[in-house]
Formats: sequence, C-alpha cells, structure tokens
Amino acid sequence: MQNKESEKIIREMLPYLNNQQLIQLKSILKDLITSSNNVKEGSSDDNNKILLEKYFAAKRAEGCSEKSLKYYKATLTKALSTIDKNAEEIITDELRNYLTNYQRLHSSSKVTIDNIRRILSSFFNWLEDEDYIVKSPVRRIHKVKVSTTVKETYSDEELEKLRDSCTQIRDLAMIDFLASTGIRVGELVLLNRNDINFQERECVVFGKGNKERIAYFDARAKLHLQKYLDTRNDNNPALFVSLYGKNTRLTIGGVESRLKKLGKKIGIKRVYPHKFRRTLATTAIDKGMPIEQLQQLLGHKKIDTTLHYAMVKQQNVKLAHRKYIG
Repeated sequence: MQNKESEKIIREMLPYLNNQQLIQLKSILKDLITSSNNVKEGSSDDNNKILLEKYFAAKRAEGCSEKSLKYYKATLTKALSTIDKNAEEIITDELRNYLTNYQRLHSSSKVTIDNIRRILSSFFNWLEDEDYIVKSPVRRIHKVKVSTTVKETYSDEELEKLRDSCTQIRDLAMIDFLASTGIRVGELVLLNRNDINFQERECVVFGKGNKERIAYFDARAKLHLQKYLDTRNDNNPALFVSLYGKNTRLTIGGVESRLKKLGKKIGIKRVYPHKFRRTLATTAIDKGMPIEQLQQLLGHKKIDTTLHYAMVKQQNVKLAHRKYIG
C-alpha cells in the first residue's frame, strides 16, 4: 500500500468519520505501509530460510532422523527457489505447476512426484498450524494415484542358492540374519556384538527415529553368526566388519555391493538387502501371522506400511476362497 492510496482512502472516508476516527484510520494505514515496505525489503529467500529453519527445528524435536531431514531440506529448498516467492504467499496453482514441470523435466515416476507432494504438504501444514498462513495451498492437491505392483521377493530356492554361493562365513551369517530378522540394512550395520542375545535368539535394534525394538532370528542364523564371530580376532564392537583391511564396520554400501556380487555369481537378478525384509513380511502374512504383530516386528509406525510390504500369494487367496466362500 502506497501513500497516495492511503490519502485516497482517507478522503473517501471523510463524510463518514469524525476527526478522532480519521486520526485512528490514518495511524492504521501508516502501520500497514511500514509493514508492507518491510516485507519488500526482506527477500523471499531470507524469509523462506527462516521458516525452513523453524520447520526443521520442529521436525527434529519430533524425532525425525537427520537423513530424512536432509532429504526434506533438498526437496523444499528446490521447490521454493524454483517458485521464487515468499512461502506464505504461494498458491495452489503454483505448486501444481511446479509438480507438473518437475515430472516433465526429470521424467520422474508418480511415486517421486507424490513424495514431493507429501513433503510440501508437511511443510505447508506446519505453516498453517503455526499461524503463518490461513490455509495450506497443498490441501487441494490430492495424493498421486500410483499403480500397485507386486514387489519382488526371494523364493526358497533363491535363498538356498545364495547360501550355497557363500565362500565366507560372514556372508552366510549376514544372509541368514537378514532373512530371519527382516531388519533394515541401516539397522544391520549399526548392530554391535553386545546387542545380540544368543540364548533368546534376539537383538536390540535402533530403527528410524532412533526407536528401539527387539528383532528375532532363527536357529540357523544363530549357528552361523556364532561361527562367524568365533573366527574374529579383532576388537571392533561391530557385529559385521569388512573382510579385508582393518576389520572396519561394514557399511550399507558394502552390504549392497556384496549381495549384488553374490547374486551375479549365481545368475539371480536384483539381489539387495531390502528384498529380504519384503520376503519375510510376505512369508509371515502367508503363514497367518497377525498383521499387528508383523507391524511391531518390522518396526512400522503405520499399519498401512506393513500392508504395503506384505504381498499375499495368489495361490493362497484361491485356497482361502474355496475354504471360506466356494
């Protein structure tokens, strides 16, 4: 609002207000002009930076992992810099255009676009909750419909082939441990020897958001893990260490590359850690484990995530139909 507009408003209100009211109106308009000028002086980048810092502080307090925060920051920074506006002034159409252009420029999948939409929704919902904006512009941008595909799992035969291909006891122990616990690879590499309770065949796992839970392993994993640890003569507390060099803690990349190499050796495509987790979930559901128990076993916050992992075999659906319906 400029001074000329302010004077025009005052002139038009002269017939309707007394002097005291006109003085009050003039004071209010002056404050509005000052506030408007201050907003213009500060760049949208500076304002957005402050809002993002406050948002991430809130998410960090909620227990969001640094890895997730890094992904959120990259996604939100790119979106806000591309739109090039104060976050408090962004409207729905601008966000829709951003998502459409992003998908076109990067040939991104629907899953990727929905992930961006979800992160934007989290940020703008926070702005709304904190009274920075009246209503989130993402509210009218609905979840992207993604076709459901049956995710890959290992067959019993493939698991046996992987075990047979191991020439190192460490690899055999690692495969059995992943297959029987269903833990994430990030959780695997963080495990220490003293986290393992061989008597109860269980271990303490720190999952996403540093949430602690108990994971369980079978007798075969126990035997191979004990045998592997008996071969170790290092002082590293890590449960799994590199085969060569200074016996350093095994990394996520190290696990992924080793499994890929084993799979290539025996002709199995796409051998990766997360596939063990999905296989365990599918097998558990297939054998009748209650979904609530599986949710706790996998460390999922929402049961929908568990259902996404567990793909029931079609043959069992057929048998169930004959048993209960046909």
